[in-house]
This record gives sequence, structure tokens and C-alpha cells, in this order.
Amino acid sequence: MTLSSMIRPSRAAAPAGTWQVEVRRDEGALIELAGELRDLYERSPEATPFQTHEWLSAWWGWYGIRGRLRLVLVRHRGRLVAAAPLMTAGRWGFPVLVPIADEQSDFADFLLDPAYADGAVEHLARALHRMRGRCAVDLREVRPGSVVHQVAQRWPGRAWRMPASVCMELPCTGIDDVLARLPGRSAGKMRAKLRKIDVRGITVETVPPDEAGDAVAALLDLHARQWRNRPMNPEHTRERFRRHLAEAGAAMVREGRAAILQYRWDGRLVASDLVLIGHRFVGAYLYGAIPELRDSVDVTLMLLREDLGLARARGRQAVNLLRGEEPYKLKWRPSRVQNQRIILGRAVPAPVFAGLALVRAGLAARRHHRPASVPMPTRPGDDAPAPRVDVPHPREDTPRPAAPRAATARGDEVAGAREGGQPGHG
Repeated sequence: MTLSSMIRPSRAAAPAGTWQVEVRRDEGALIELAGELRDLYERSPEATPFQTHEWLSAWWGWYGIRGRLRLVLVRHRGRLVAAAPLMTAGRWGFPVLVPIADEQSDFADFLLDPAYADGAVEHLARALHRMRGRCAVDLREVRPGSVVHQVAQRWPGRAWRMPASVCMELPCTGIDDVLARLPGRSAGKMRAKLRKIDVRGITVETVPPDEAGDAVAALLDLHARQWRNRPMNPEHTRERFRRHLAEAGAAMVREGRAAILQYRWDGRLVASDLVLIGHRFVGAYLYGAIPELRDSVDVTLMLLREDLGLARARGRQAVNLLRGEEPYKLKWRPSRVQNQRIILGRAVPAPVFAGLALVRAGLAARRHHRPASVPMPTRPGDDAPAPRVDVPHPREDTPRPAAPRAATARGDEVAGAREGGQPGHG
């Protein structure tokens, strides 16, 4: 089934009696609803791998705090058609709702079956607005086209938008087509580096599902080795991150929503790469390599070639290099995709919270020389130009406030480049 066949025309909102909305707070909800959430993910063409049940439930098992779960569900005649997997949190002293696994995820979104979009979005927005005890819903990394944009357009209260991180995407082509985008001299150097990789006899294989858990552990060991004696994301050294990633990675590999690639040289494991597989793209999440490998081959190029091949084999549209505009990504001349931070206000303190976020965005933008406005998306079918929301020098991608739990898996910047030195990998 193609993605286009998954997107069905929206139905008009049905009478109120056909809709049911509930908020699950009990710890067993993610386990009990696993089948329904997986099915809804498959019917949600805009959802990313960070909205899969495997990713969310594994994270909650190792990071979740009892009593903080807020899983908002919308049903039409008993069928689950929309879901917002959220939890309570505190940011800068404000009580807010945030996505589950927010700190380890590159994209925030809700799940939605587009066949029920009109009614489901309306009911989801109302349910979120009526929830008590939190001043706002804070979604820090919203990708263009996400369901969150539809909810924001129907939001009964005030909403604020500001630029967040920038992601880089390459179209799903072969490595030769990517190199053809470069200046002739640069392309020639890259082709020579590819030949060097092939001459070295480095092989790559995809890890089978029953070995995925051990493969994640080996990847994290390689990741720690490559950053030994250098600043790295401290969360990557903690047992809870290792267990979360092993559990999520193994489950996602089993469901075809991730792949782990292992590179061997003379039989020795020298690099490993975790790639998340979404409906539209594959995302390069995390990799590790022995330090000596960088002295012999261009690791960035080696991994990118295989990521592109994986995207083509899985019929995806692009390779997403995930958050950050580092020079090693820009050299491939990728497309620039702007995430947004969207704050949905619910109570009196919300304008103060949003104002603080805007100020922090402005300070970050001054450091990065960013533009001071972002386009607001139009609703499907609208032909009028999208209005713009002005903010004081936006882009709140760095620095973020100290998190109560984990730092993002891609959160470190070392000497102007994110840790990993490879497209999209932390």
C-alpha cells in the first residue's frame, strides 16, 4: 500500500454521540492499548518514528514517572482515530504538558487517522484545552505537515509559534546523484573516498531482529569509544538510556520501523548505525565507530551511502539528517526543513510562559543570525498566502533549559559540530 492510498478524504464531523474522548493516566494504558496505538500509527501518514508505540512505551518504562502520564484518546464509534501521548512536566517553574519521550525525540506530533480529521481534530483540541492543572501544551519540535498544526488552528485559546531546530533532508537517490549536486572538484574527491572505502574491504550487514538488543549495546560502546576524552552527551553513558534504546531499537527493528547497520573490517566490528524508518523518510539517529576508522576512511560518506540505499530499498522519499545545520551536513546541499515550537495556552500563566520562550528564542537567534519570523501553515485546501508570526529573533534550538530527566540523544555541540560527525547522528 502506498502512502497516497493511506490518505483518504476527510469526513464531516459526525453527531456528538458517535465520538468518545478519554484521558488515560494509569500506568498500564500504554501496554493495554498497544495494538490500537500501533494500528493508529499505521493510519497516520504524517507520524514519525518518534510517535511509534515501540519508542514511546520503551521510553516510559525507563524514564516515566508514576502519575504523570496523560494519554488523550479520541474514538469514532469505538475506533481509535486520534491520540496525543503526553505527560506532565515542569519547565522554568511552569506546569505544562509535553510529549512523551520529548528529550530523546527529534519530532513532536500527535496521531491522527486523516479519514476522520475534521471531527477528530476538533475533539482532540477541546479535550486538551479542558484538561486541568497545566498552563500550556508545549511542543518544542513540530515538523511541517504535522497534526499539531491542525490542532493549533482549531485551538480554543491562544497559541504561539516560534522557530525551533532546522533539519536537513536529502531526496531518496543514489550516492552518485548526491555527488552530482556538488562542485566538480568536490565530487571528484568524494568519489575517490568511496573507492578507498571499497578497496579497504569494509562490509556492511543489517542486524536481524533477534540480535538487535545486543547490537544497540555494541553501538553505544562504539559511540563511547569515539568520544572518549571529549565532551559528549552525558545521557548516553547512563544505564537508563542504554536500556531504553535497546528495548525500543529491538522492537522497532522487529516491526520494520528501524534498522541497525554494522560495518566490519577484516571481521572486526568498526562502526554501527541506528536508522529509524518512518512513513516518508529514514532518519539517521545515532552511530558509533572506533576512532582509528576515521584515520582510514570518510565515515560520514560511508554511512550516508548506506542510509540512502536503505531509504531506496524501503521505498521512502528522503533521508532525514535530523536536527542541526552543521557544515558536514551542508556540504551535501540538502533541503532545509524548519521545525517550529508550538505552545498551546490553557490557563492564565500561559502568556508569561510563552513570552519567556520567545525571549529565549530571540537570544538564540541573535547568536545564530536567524530571521525573525516563520510562516504559519494554511489549512488543507486554503490558497491564501500563510500569515507570518513575528518573534524577536527566533530559533530556540540552543540552549535549552535544563531537563528534569534526559538530555536529547543528539543534544551535544562540540566545536560547532554535533557529536557523531555524521548526518543526523548524535
